[in-house]
Amino acid sequence: MTIRPIRIRDARTLENELMRNRAWLRPWEASNPYGPAGFDVKASIRSLQTHARSGSGLPFAVECDGEFAGQLNVSGIAYGSLSSATLGYWVAERFAGRGVTPTAVALATDHCFFGMGLHRMEICIRPENAPSLRVVQKLGFRYEGLRRRYIHINGDWRDHFCFALLVEEVPQGVLRRWKDGRAPESAAQVPEGDLQAATRPLRF
Repeated sequence: MTIRPIRIRDARTLENELMRNRAWLRPWEASNPYGPAGFDVKASIRSLQTHARSGSGLPFAVECDGEFAGQLNVSGIAYGSLSSATLGYWVAERFAGRGVTPTAVALATDHCFFGMGLHRMEICIRPENAPSLRVVQKLGFRYEGLRRRYIHINGDWRDHFCFALLVEEVPQGVLRRWKDGRAPESAAQVPEGDLQAATRPLRF
């Protein structure tokens, strides 16, 4: 299981995987609140690479046994007094449940902490996305709170649970801590009040 920088020549494979996994990915896909927009895979990769060159993002391809398995993007990279980033990901349905996603997240987080000197990594997940919630639980990410109507997903503004890790919490790395069975899964537990709040619409 590896992650590597995504390349323009991945465009056809990426497009095929997105189409093949349309039903699997649609409930979790970011959408445009101002209406449908065309999707150009090559243009999307170029945009991600532009962010990488500017230092604000890191776009990765996720591979399993040499096969393209999904994408992982580190975005919103800030240095200096903040030194943080946000991480998002998806994997094709046929790779689900094989440890691919937590391994990719751990590898990327370790790179950001120990290769780039960042201090904090954040992951925000929809309350309904049980597989992704299991990823942060396995890796011992800490629950930090409920963000109401945080990201436009699949046609509407959706609540998200926020989880984070600090470099001080994983001196030997996220991947090593998980593989050694030392990740505190209870750290990702969402309080009952937030679980209940996420089921109720906001009143304006």
